[in-house]
Amino acid sequence: MGRDLVWYAAYGSNMHAARLDCYLRGGRPPGGVRTYPGCRDPSAPRATRPVVLPGRMYFAFESKNWTGGLALYDPLDPGRTPARAYLLTRSQFGDLAAQEMYRAPGVDPDLSTLATTGRATLGPGRYETVVRVGAADGHAILALTAPWRSADAPWNAPAAAYLQHLRAGLAEAHGWSARRAARYLAGCPGAAGTWTAEAIAALPALPTS
Repeated sequence: MGRDLVWYAAYGSNMHAARLDCYLRGGRPPGGVRTYPGCRDPSAPRATRPVVLPGRMYFAFESKNWTGGLALYDPLDPGRTPARAYLLTRSQFGDLAAQEMYRAPGVDPDLSTLATTGRATLGPGRYETVVRVGAADGHAILALTAPWRSADAPWNAPAAAYLQHLRAGLAEAHGWSARRAARYLAGCPGAAGTWTAEAIAALPALPTS
């Protein structure tokens, strides 16, 4: 059974549990423009825990759901990235990855190269590279990102709604205050120079269901 489970390490908006739920059960997150179909197995994660990943998060390209830059992760950059790990089945992880890649859920991805290279390539684009960033309780910790280095990406400032979900996720996962989360987010490449910590901290809280 243990080999059927993986930790999905979310470092972007999916740190916010309500946003992740749209991938699991389907729906549209507050501030987003896209409605997600959900996973074949819509069950809640079996566990969740805060994690810190080696490397750096940055904002680049243009999000189809939020507008503005989207969060990506470069494990080879200096720094540390706060994240939230969710214990999912491999089929749930595959369906979540498919939705991130704007594909229909329903097919389990081939992750066989993770054991030898620490990476699995599901496609050439954003969130189509799976990186093994560690292990916990006998299960691999996997993150979704892009195949390129952060310095090669067109950095782009994120939208306010996107930052609201990241700020909420950092509070849920790590217990960070709005100010601490804002300082971190304002310092990430892509956001730095456009967003100030004060402006991010002043964003209204997301509605609770």
